[in-house]
Amino acid sequence: MTPVRVRFAPSPTGALHIGGVRTALYNFLLARKTRGTMILRIEDTDQTRFVPGAEEFIIKSLAWAGIKIDEGVGVGGPHAPYRQSERKDIYKKYAQQLIDSGKAYYAFDTEPELNALRDRLKALGGASQQYDSASRMQMKNSLTLSADEVQQKIQKGEPFVVRANIPANEEIILNDLIRGTVTVNSSQLDDKVLMKSDGMPTYHLANVVDDYLMKITHVIRGEEWLPSAPLHILLYRFFGWEKAQPQFAHLPLLLKPDGNGKLSKRDADKMGFPIFPMSWKDLETGELSIGYKEAGYLPDALINFLAFLGWNPGTEQEIFSMQQLIEEFTIERIGKAGAKFDILKAQWFNQQYLKAKPDAELSEFLLSDLKKENISCTPEKAAKVCQAMRERIIYPQDIWNHGKFFFRAPTAYDEQVVAKKWSQEAISVLAAFKTELEKKEEIKAEEAKTLLEQVAASLSIGTGKILQVLRVVLTGGASGPDLMLTIEIIGALEAANRINIALQTFKLKT
Repeated sequence: MTPVRVRFAPSPTGALHIGGVRTALYNFLLARKTRGTMILRIEDTDQTRFVPGAEEFIIKSLAWAGIKIDEGVGVGGPHAPYRQSERKDIYKKYAQQLIDSGKAYYAFDTEPELNALRDRLKALGGASQQYDSASRMQMKNSLTLSADEVQQKIQKGEPFVVRANIPANEEIILNDLIRGTVTVNSSQLDDKVLMKSDGMPTYHLANVVDDYLMKITHVIRGEEWLPSAPLHILLYRFFGWEKAQPQFAHLPLLLKPDGNGKLSKRDADKMGFPIFPMSWKDLETGELSIGYKEAGYLPDALINFLAFLGWNPGTEQEIFSMQQLIEEFTIERIGKAGAKFDILKAQWFNQQYLKAKPDAELSEFLLSDLKKENISCTPEKAAKVCQAMRERIIYPQDIWNHGKFFFRAPTAYDEQVVAKKWSQEAISVLAAFKTELEKKEEIKAEEAKTLLEQVAASLSIGTGKILQVLRVVLTGGASGPDLMLTIEIIGALEAANRINIALQTFKLKT
């Protein structure tokens, strides 16, 4: 059996889109499932769109997501180089092979001449305004010029491109692993440019040549490349490489959360969620886009979320480690329909992964934030805070952002609760409770609960009238983690001090 070899082949034209991470993930899962090889190839033939830093961003993003590269850029391997801009001479050789066999031809048409062709075809009312088997004989190319004329033009240095010689009226059959059999008539295809006038190949030639030379067995890529697949199949035939042709799998689109149209950066920005795996600064505009990493998403959670955008295991299970995804993954369980990008589901995954972490691991996030705030904290207290907060957080930074009251007395209070609940009864219970707390340095949650109940009972006041106002006094907010556990963590004396501050602050509001 031929070893599985897959490739992720992004272009360094900007930050890696989250949809690209999903494509890389599916390739990686298949490689690991079959004990095959995952290759990273950088498709940078369009030098006009090259963005400095984009290649490094791709490599760092994949590493952060846990998608390990076995061969390619940054790793090396037997088929180097893995940047297409460094393989120019290889493509020239194969372009010449197509020209010599009559499967491609030189075209010397200028931009005005190409525009004139489109205008003529449009005026004739035809459905197609393309450079193809029907129109190419009207143009200036090596099919209409003599061999001597062609040679003279080349020797004079006239600009030319190399175009594919697409046959007329042939059925091209694509057996896609996701979409099944797709049949396209060659009359629908134009004579695509394979080699540009600057001597660089287009995607079509470069990716077919590279996939062949790198022995790629499966091409898993986005749906947007489906219209190009018939040309790629023809190129395998033109080269006589039919037996080496990889199996194709065109992934469903990532859709906006409402399902109406393809997800874009503009959509993500508008709805307030990241579109890139890591933060990216646009060098032209200076705009900084916050990535999933910096927004507080765990890589395992994001990978789990992305895996389900198009694929499902056929069971009710939703939480999968990377190893479990590898074991369960099959291309056959990838759907054809576009997948809605539900950011609330991504948040849910992140929440589940955070809740599953031990207190000691969560503490690392909190201690890092406390260090930035110049707040000292023992690992034991940090672990207690994380235990109290774990059910209430979506992102690691929420432990600090929503739990500041564990370290700092509140400076603002929920006004609605104060207006509604602050009464003489509340003052009486709080004052008595404060007095009892001042007798202790440490107090356990159960002990605090018993003490509050005893104080309230001695004054013939139900604790139900006190709990919410006590929470506001201690934390500033109307909701939060277990109140008695909060008292245990901040300590009896600190709790008494906060009650005293509130009694002084609100005593005139009774």
